[in-house]
Parts: sequence; structure tokens; C-alpha cells
Amino acid sequence: MNLSIFFEPLNEDIFALLDKPRTLGAYINRFTGKFPDWRAADIAIVGVNETRGRGEEEQLEVAPARYVRKKLYSLHKGAGRGQIVDLGNLRPGITLEDTYLRLKEIVEILISHNTIPVIIGGSHDLEYGQFMGYEHLERPVNMVTVDSSVDMTEDTDALAHKTQLRQILMHEPNYLFSMAQIGYQSYLVDPEVMATFEKLHFEAYRVGEVHRSIQEIEPVVRQADLLSFDISAIRHQDAPGYSPANPFGLTGEEACQICWYAGLNDQMTSLGIYEYDPTQDGHELTAMTIATMIWYFIEGFYHRKNETEFSSKKFTKYAVAFSDNPDRMTFFKSKASEKWWMEVEPLSEDKGSRIIPCSYEDYLQAIKGEVPNRWILTQARIG
Repeated sequence: MNLSIFFEPLNEDIFALLDKPRTLGAYINRFTGKFPDWRAADIAIVGVNETRGRGEEEQLEVAPARYVRKKLYSLHKGAGRGQIVDLGNLRPGITLEDTYLRLKEIVEILISHNTIPVIIGGSHDLEYGQFMGYEHLERPVNMVTVDSSVDMTEDTDALAHKTQLRQILMHEPNYLFSMAQIGYQSYLVDPEVMATFEKLHFEAYRVGEVHRSIQEIEPVVRQADLLSFDISAIRHQDAPGYSPANPFGLTGEEACQICWYAGLNDQMTSLGIYEYDPTQDGHELTAMTIATMIWYFIEGFYHRKNETEFSSKKFTKYAVAFSDNPDRMTFFKSKASEKWWMEVEPLSEDKGSRIIPCSYEDYLQAIKGEVPNRWILTQARIG
């Protein structure tokens, strides 16, 4: 399929001074005159200048991705092969829903050819288009969203970028298996929304929990097929390019750590970073923060270890006995990365078991005779 019809080429002028040796700019094949060969790429950068979801009928004069590109291209290349393309900016649809469908088609095509789209938006409701790109897989999908609030309001007057999680939950066919919310702030979230999360057996982690132990967030990210990141989850002093300002949130370093985890994740196939508004970013600090996040995602990708075959000699298997239900729990530890997984048995005999990421703390909890909460939530979702 000719993807070029969906994209606007980039203005080469802004990149003329960025192609210095050993920087990413010298390795990224971008859409200026000729559309790049995305089928041979590991990662494809996609800009989306679509902000109608946050009530702005007039699009920003300059796409947010332009500022991020200027910073990203100037960073020094890491250890990976650097097979990266920049497809330019997606042409918005006539309606907001048309843009969702275009983004869906782009994500679907790219991940079908094992190319990971890195989406730079645009309002956070674009994650709905990102999510729909997985419908063709016809299998359960795991999603992680990083945000200071939970965009699942029932308010009929709410803007689209505050309702997209409800759209995802109500989407038919329903192929969402798990969702996890990272970095939310309790005073920004309706308690009824969190009660809904609990009823659906989804995971949610307050920003304080991330501060306390970001290592415990790693298994959450490792389970995901797609990651959606709202820049408003980052405190204003590290990323001022959003509105309204929030003095609290993740640090820029924690945001980069989460993206590093996402890059390392063998099953992660798309990343979306949303809500960046360059008009709020006078010193382009947010652009630099996002560029660094993407750099860590790329670096993580090129450090993947393909840890998906648990019957191989790459893993050590541990069995923990219980006196009641479950009577036994099985854990797997990678000999290469020392990461942990656990096998969750279903409640129903006609359902299959699942092996999910976990932490060493989950294993320690099990040997004390306590069933980890992650195991309980997963079993409830399996049924």
C-alpha cells in the first residue's frame, strides 16, 4: 500500500544543520522528497497535528512533532542499528473521527510489517486511533496509559481528550484484555472512575507509587502491547509544554525510565506521546524531554532479549506450594535479564493459563504464603 498519500512531507530546511556524524539525524531516513522504505525499518516516527480533541478547531500553525524532531535528530545515536524512518506528519481527516481511522490504518499496517510506530501528537484522544490499530490481530490486547488523570469521564459535555478510555472500553469488537494507568493523581480523578477501574480488574498506580519504586512499574509496562503517554503526567518544571500547568507529577527522568522499559518490552509494538503544545514551551524544554524519552525507547528496543519462550533453557523455573487455592504457583526467571514472570491459572477449566510479567517482590510474597495482587487481577480477567 502507498502510505505516502496519508502524509505531508517534511520541510528539509529545518534539518539542514542536524545531519552531523553519529547523531540520529544522520541515520533517520525521512520523508522530504521520496517516501522512505518503511518496510525495512524497525521504527517509524509519525507526527499527528490534530488537536480538535481538546477543543481547538484551528490546528496549530506548526506541528508539535517539528520541535521534537529538531531535538531528537541532534541527539547522538546509541548502540543500535538505527533503522529508523520518519514518515512525516499524518494528514488530518475532515472530521476528528476520520483522523482516528487514518491513524488506525497507519498503526495496523506498520505493526503488521513489524515496524513500530512512534506517534507524536496531538491531543490524547488520538490513543483511540492507536488502540484501534490492533483490531486486526483478533487477540486480546494489553494497554498501558501514563496520565495524571483518568480520561474516562461520563460528562456528556466533556472534550474528546477526556473520554477516550471510555471509547476504548466500549469499542466493538472488545479485544482489550488489560489496562493499566500509571502516574495518576488522586485529586484529579473522580472516585467513581477509580471504582470502575477496580470493577474491571485493571491496575492503577498513583504518581507517589512511581516515585517510591519505579522498578515495580517495569512489569506493568512489560505486559503491554501499546503505551500511550500524556505529557501532562510530567511535572511542569520538567515539561511545561501543556495546559493547564501542574506542579506535580513524574520527573523527566522517570518518564524516560518508563520509555526505556517500553523499548525493552518484546511485545511492545507502538508508542504514542500526546498533548504537547509548543506554544506553551518557550524554551523548548518539553521538546527536549520528549526527544529524550523517544531516544530511550529506541535504545531499549535495540537491547531487547527476545524472552518469550519459557520452556527454553534461558529460564529458571520455580514452583511455590500453597495449602489452599491456588495449590501451587509457577514462576520463571530469565537467566539473561533476571526478570520474572508468573503463570496464572484460570478459574474456569475451559480457559487457558497465562504467563505474565511480575517482579521479584511478587515471588517473595508468594513464598510467604500470600497470593500477589497481580495474580488475583489477572485470574479475574481470564475468568
